[in-house]
Amino acid sequence: MKEINSKDFEKEVIGGGKVALDFYSTECPPCEALAPKFESVAELFGNHVKFLKIFRQENRELAEKLGVKSSPTVLFFDNGKEVGKRFSGGIKRSDLISGMGHLLSAKEIERLKSNIMPVVSEYDVIILGAGPGGLAAGLYLCQARINTVLVDVGLPGGQVASTHQVSNYPGFIDPVPGYLLSHNMSEQTKNCGTEYKVAVDVTKVDLHKKEIIIDEYETIRAKKIIIATGASPNLLNIPGEKEYKGQGISYCATCDAKYYNDKEVVVIGGGNSAIEEADFISKFAKKVTIVHQFDKLQANMTAQEKAFANPRIDFVFESEPRSFIKNDYKMIVEIEHLPDGKRKQIETDGVFIFIGMKPNIGLFANQLQLDQWGYIKTDEDMRTSLPDVFAVGDAVSKKYRQITTAVADGTIAAIAVAKELDV
Repeated sequence: MKEINSKDFEKEVIGGGKVALDFYSTECPPCEALAPKFESVAELFGNHVKFLKIFRQENRELAEKLGVKSSPTVLFFDNGKEVGKRFSGGIKRSDLISGMGHLLSAKEIERLKSNIMPVVSEYDVIILGAGPGGLAAGLYLCQARINTVLVDVGLPGGQVASTHQVSNYPGFIDPVPGYLLSHNMSEQTKNCGTEYKVAVDVTKVDLHKKEIIIDEYETIRAKKIIIATGASPNLLNIPGEKEYKGQGISYCATCDAKYYNDKEVVVIGGGNSAIEEADFISKFAKKVTIVHQFDKLQANMTAQEKAFANPRIDFVFESEPRSFIKNDYKMIVEIEHLPDGKRKQIETDGVFIFIGMKPNIGLFANQLQLDQWGYIKTDEDMRTSLPDVFAVGDAVSKKYRQITTAVADGTIAAIAVAKELDV
């Protein structure tokens, strides 16, 4: 692996050969997360592909010329021409290897991958998930001088990292951007000494053995595991939803309703969450339009009666959204009336989607006792049904799911784990 600058670009990249080029920056957590993965893939394929790094902050003109707008960004070149897909942000090892597919034959890649030597790492505690609950647990454990590793398929922060602003987290007088709050949490835990393995592929989780496999080759073992994998909103999976998440589309009324004071919003859904949250949103918004696919609401009668009596709430029944479009500061919701297939557009200031949540426990759900909604059951110390396995945050069976409750869970689990390890 070699460091280059703009002057070397013509010779090292355009001059020919097969190249993987990483534009990185300093004080960049995603860049720090990528560095060991980029190096390990370079060791594997380095005899066939040149792996180059370039400091984006000192080579801005070249970065702008190539259309590189974020760090890190990895590009692939074959004989001077860019090939394949660019990767940026939370780049995984598997992303880098997929990039090799544009430079080497499938047979050659498999041959080289066969040289990968399995690695086993040992820790006292594995925290699976780097949202607020996992980060809080990591902070308490490292301060207790317990050897801890924090593993996540994405970058640290969890859902809060994509939240526009957080105004209800204690200690901040003014609202704080979600990404900044999660960044500060992450840096505090990292600086304390918790080891990070983030933006990785979690291949297998065996809670009975207390071990997980990441990136297909590294086995991580521990005495105890804390599950902090969180939950994800169910998605509509229609055009515009992912693109405008956090930019007009929200999944949390407690987080974002206050930003729609005296404005209009659309709520998607008709169950308890949708109707109860619509009532909450109406305390801020001057008009709430509920779009529901059936001709009747599915919420409990108390919630329904309250919503129907609310002069700020309107209803559009037997309709489903088909796309979201952003027009300056407005959101356009295209809906289809199911009985006749006719479509129309609703202009609004924001959209809230409440069609249910699902805990992120797919890799190990059958190993634990769950509640009727599929969330992990725990006791007051956050212990699960398996010895030495704890769970915290939004993946846990509980009434309220907030940043503060996740942090509290992480604190409780870490203290319980520390006391058990100290025996």
